[in-house]
Amino acid sequence: MTYEKELEIALLAVQRATILTKAVYSSHAKGTLSKSDTSPVTIGDFGAQALIISSIKHAFPEDEIVGEEDADDLRKNSSLRDQIWELVQAAKLEDAEAEEKIGGPIKSVDAMLDAIDSGNSQGGRIGRIWALDPIDGTKGFLRGGQYAVCLGLLVDGVPTVGAIGCPNLPVDDNAPLDPSIGADADDKEGKGVLFGAVKGQGATSRPLSKGALQEGKKIYMKPLDDTKQATFCESVESGHSSHGDNAAIAAKLGITKPSVRMDSQAKYCSIARGAGDLYLRLPVSKTYEEKIWDHAAGAVIVQEAGGELADSEGKPLDFGLGRTLKGNKGVIAAPKGVFPEVIKAVKEVLAAKL
Repeated sequence: MTYEKELEIALLAVQRATILTKAVYSSHAKGTLSKSDTSPVTIGDFGAQALIISSIKHAFPEDEIVGEEDADDLRKNSSLRDQIWELVQAAKLEDAEAEEKIGGPIKSVDAMLDAIDSGNSQGGRIGRIWALDPIDGTKGFLRGGQYAVCLGLLVDGVPTVGAIGCPNLPVDDNAPLDPSIGADADDKEGKGVLFGAVKGQGATSRPLSKGALQEGKKIYMKPLDDTKQATFCESVESGHSSHGDNAAIAAKLGITKPSVRMDSQAKYCSIARGAGDLYLRLPVSKTYEEKIWDHAAGAVIVQEAGGELADSEGKPLDFGLGRTLKGNKGVIAAPKGVFPEVIKAVKEVLAAKL
């Protein structure tokens, strides 16, 4: 299969969802709640999930979806529900043909809530399952940093199609990646990128728009022969990745540049287009399990741009075990040429802690 339709629908669905997230991002009241895991949830998360799942179910009604949110809180909170419904109704692609491909506007509040609740798949190794993170990097979204709208298709447990919208990344693939990019972000002129990839077909970037898809261009990871010259990305939140271990690995590799800390799968996209080189996400506890929606889309994009991924032990990421990467610890991404050297350094640093 070429997965041409899947990629187009995924890109359009993500692009429409970013119209909503950008509207929320620029507002002052983001309507935060607190989930049981204490991470913040915004009206943007719920609205983006409703829009994307509605699009997927319109085009591929039999496919399953693993989504991060459910509508329980909205069914109890009419004020928040009404805010989200208003945003969902306003988020329309300006191109009528593109809007029709993803099903047009959601018809009712109940349809919106049902769409959100349709992200209840438990995942697995059989069939077509979409992994959705409606706003990846919610804390970055709230503080004015980087965030991403992420959608990946798993086919029999293998990441096969990926689409990621990064409203706050510069459109220019050659724009330098510096430490300020994760802190003082905005979505003004010259910002907003839509990344896409299909397994075996390469990866692309294109400017985000409010209508039809813009022309895409191929992206590639930067050739890297000497890790001393590398720029590495890591999470802003120390609860997501061990900054101390990452620093020790960087030192072992001879990296002297400061790390670039940013939220979300914008890190995957940044290294995929050659703005950065390495992505280090070392586990902060023995019990933490990475969520598949935090990595599925980014994994396809990085691999198709010429990179490799593994966990901290060098094992391939296994997306077929449910809603989490329970068989893996941490995530490492790097260009193929230096990947063995990076994994060796990771293993040595972690072994020294035992």
